[in-house]
Amino acid sequence: MGTPEFAVPALEALHDAAHEIVCVYTQPPRPAGRGKKLQPSPVHKTAERLGIEVRHPVSLKSLEEQEKFAALGADVAVVAAYGLILPQPILDAPEHGCINIHASILPRWRGAAPIHRAILAGDAVTGVTIMQMEAGLDTGPMLAMVRTPIEDKTTGELTEELAELGAQLMVGTLRDLAIHVPVAQDDEDATYAPKIDKAEARIDWSKPAEEIERLARGLAPFPGAWFEMDGVNGPERVKLLRAEVTEGSGDAGTVLDEDFAIACGTGSIRPVRLQRAGKPAMDRADFLRGKPVNKGVVLPNRKA
Repeated sequence: MGTPEFAVPALEALHDAAHEIVCVYTQPPRPAGRGKKLQPSPVHKTAERLGIEVRHPVSLKSLEEQEKFAALGADVAVVAAYGLILPQPILDAPEHGCINIHASILPRWRGAAPIHRAILAGDAVTGVTIMQMEAGLDTGPMLAMVRTPIEDKTTGELTEELAELGAQLMVGTLRDLAIHVPVAQDDEDATYAPKIDKAEARIDWSKPAEEIERLARGLAPFPGAWFEMDGVNGPERVKLLRAEVTEGSGDAGTVLDEDFAIACGTGSIRPVRLQRAGKPAMDRADFLRGKPVNKGVVLPNRKA
């Protein structure tokens, strides 16, 4: 039971490990691309390629859908970024219940955006937790865990890494499921990872340089931290996909040199990778070659 690219390695790993996958559940096809044609999810495409039955109900709340799920007679349901709430009858149907691949070290970062939030918070380490699902939001007992350093990884890079780690950890967990003793989470240590709000993506130059650097990595590649600068036809939105903290100070949002150092509330950052609206991402040197930014330019700041 999964939907985005994050869930694909788990599906492939379970298939490669010779598990009998009786069915794949994913979210319904969504309009995408210029023509807004309905596009199946990455998991849907992978399941079809592997010759596995695919179901994509809008909801699992109806008695009919719950009975269809129970009729599969599954030993266990593996869940990875499915995106639908699982009612109690779904959680109870498989013999060994529903087991989730969650991209954090629980109970830290329960919720929808654990990878983004770990980077934004400046965590040094994150990981994957295999968890027995229950009705609460990522509150179930833990079966296995693996850790990895965050370092200077973007959300995109970390998502790929954790997807692979989670896939292999799930295969290992299912191989010896009987020996994995469930460990209860300590609710007092819980933190929550809400979805990224659009307002968070606009850069506030009055923030510290370190925070803006994390914002760039934490929102790359999507939705992308962004700022405005003067363009040919007025203000132009530019995404900051990666930056480095550098020396220099000045009024927040002021360009400090010809190599695009930008003053922040404390310290300064230098863009490493940027993307203009409708254009491909590019390194700073290529960006400045096409559009030099003069020392002393003041970039508009986010309004409070």
